[in-house]
Amino acid sequence: MAQDNSHNNHIHSVTHEPQTAAYHTARLLTAGALGAKIALLPDTPGAYLMRNQAGRVIYVGKAKSLKHRVRSYFTGSHDAKTEKMISEIVDFEYILTHSEVEALVLEYNLIKKYQPPYNILLRDGKSYPYILVTNEPNPRILVTRQIEGQMAAAKNRRKKAGKYFGPYPSATSAREAAALLNRLFPLRKCRQMPKKTCLYAHIDQCLAPCVNTIPPETYETLIEKITAFLRGHQKDVVRQLEHKMAAAAEAMEFEIAASYRDLLEALRIIREKQTVTSTDDTIRDIIGYAGGDEALSVQIFYFRSGKLSSRDSFLLPYYSDAEDAFISFLLQRYTDSNTLPEEICVPQLGATTICELLPIVIPKRGRLKELVRLANENAQNQLDQKISLAKERLTAAKQAQEELAQLVGLSSLHVIESFDISNFRAAQMVCGMVQFADGKPVRTNYRKFAIKDLDHPDDRACIKQAVTRRYRRLLDEDKPFPDLILIDGGLSQVRGAEEALETLNLAIPVAGMIKDDRHRTRTLVTTQDRELDLSPGLFHLIEQIQEETHRFAITFHRQKRQHEFLASELNDIPGIGRKRRLLLLKHFGSLDNIKKASCADLQGAGLPQNIARDLMEHFR
Repeated sequence: MAQDNSHNNHIHSVTHEPQTAAYHTARLLTAGALGAKIALLPDTPGAYLMRNQAGRVIYVGKAKSLKHRVRSYFTGSHDAKTEKMISEIVDFEYILTHSEVEALVLEYNLIKKYQPPYNILLRDGKSYPYILVTNEPNPRILVTRQIEGQMAAAKNRRKKAGKYFGPYPSATSAREAAALLNRLFPLRKCRQMPKKTCLYAHIDQCLAPCVNTIPPETYETLIEKITAFLRGHQKDVVRQLEHKMAAAAEAMEFEIAASYRDLLEALRIIREKQTVTSTDDTIRDIIGYAGGDEALSVQIFYFRSGKLSSRDSFLLPYYSDAEDAFISFLLQRYTDSNTLPEEICVPQLGATTICELLPIVIPKRGRLKELVRLANENAQNQLDQKISLAKERLTAAKQAQEELAQLVGLSSLHVIESFDISNFRAAQMVCGMVQFADGKPVRTNYRKFAIKDLDHPDDRACIKQAVTRRYRRLLDEDKPFPDLILIDGGLSQVRGAEEALETLNLAIPVAGMIKDDRHRTRTLVTTQDRELDLSPGLFHLIEQIQEETHRFAITFHRQKRQHEFLASELNDIPGIGRKRRLLLLKHFGSLDNIKKASCADLQGAGLPQNIARDLMEHFR
């Protein structure tokens, strides 16, 4: 991978030297000037960034020819999802590279930097377990979710360098394998070295380094055996266990014989869990994909020790060609990975630049091609299931909305806005509002209201104030109103909302979402104090809206309480005003972290040296 690093280094210098001739950029342009900029595009490789009206990078791409690729967005017809992205573009900038490979690497780096909403963003929160044989003087076998490179970067964590095996499909399977290895190979089990021999030494599962001097060559031999075992060479171990079991039984040591029998059974179970096999011990990932109208489905089969050890599924939105999106996925999944497999087997690709950056193999025949085809089929099956489920949910949501429209006297119903109050006695009274359009939450239209000028809890007054502020703003901005307003509460809160609408001369139906004694959605109540009968489908929709509204309101309330608590703790400290309080909270995240911070840490957050010293001494 030395060649790859040279690519990265070159690109790094280009992206951070905007004054060079290779870097082309402009501030937001008018629509007329955008056409002139397109005409000046060069016929060379590079990466491009699309920006919206706010100047945010919304899409990053790479091209063999910037001239043809960028121009294609503004000519011809596109599918609906691409049209949506193009409708937001008001400017672009581009960076020239020497080759298509460099453009691919640059695209990856820019996606990491800007996190554009229309690119595939692989936020894989999974942390896979590995078996680690430590490189301590007396090594141990551990299960860890952090590989060596991650540990080196982690703050205040002890680095556990050593030999890693995995990933395993789950913590359970990793622990089972580690437990078996610990029984088979007599490495140290104790976390801290004891002063005398422990039980493991007495049952021949530890070499007892606490009382014996173990030559390094002994450990090297054991680690070689462990490596061979995990790579699938287990026949020798099985033969040894069978021989020991027979010898123990012949010597009438039946308990020892039973323990060997149990080890053989545990080994058999683990081997049988890995049902699909390949033809060799190569560490290999088999990957297939399928692209739908809006989602890219990817399946990864992890082959370790010649067997399928685990499988992963990804379902990601994308706004480009399916193959381009798949290549972007591969880069994000494997670039800078500390556990890069020896081979990554993928379907036939039109663009082969990715092969210069990763150990890509495109099987032409045989077992590996069949496994890639199987991964493709799994990816397509996952995509078909998503489409089918989405259609079912859409149909159910449409039926529920039609039923709700009839119940509240509307001919049609598309947009619902829902309000909920959250407070603790009279402190930090807030209201959260969420919006659902055609049964789906529209999070960009959520709103928060800090209730003003109330010195006692009054849900009706809170709702009235929030509803008034929300729809007066829509009136002032001449924006559309919802078809229906839902209030998390009973008749009193509903009438508070109705009074607010009357003040604004608005006629929007209002209903309250009532909960039962167990705080679960029960029914809807109208302004006429009439409870509505809900079908199962409509009940599910109302429950979803009510839970989301409550979650949003209570989250806002907790945030507000945290800020005010922080303010009260820091109020009496000279030199710490409102701006510095907010600065400290943003930098450290919590009051506890501020209290623990050193003078240097506080200065790093932006405080002058004398203020940082006073603050630290105050809390000490």
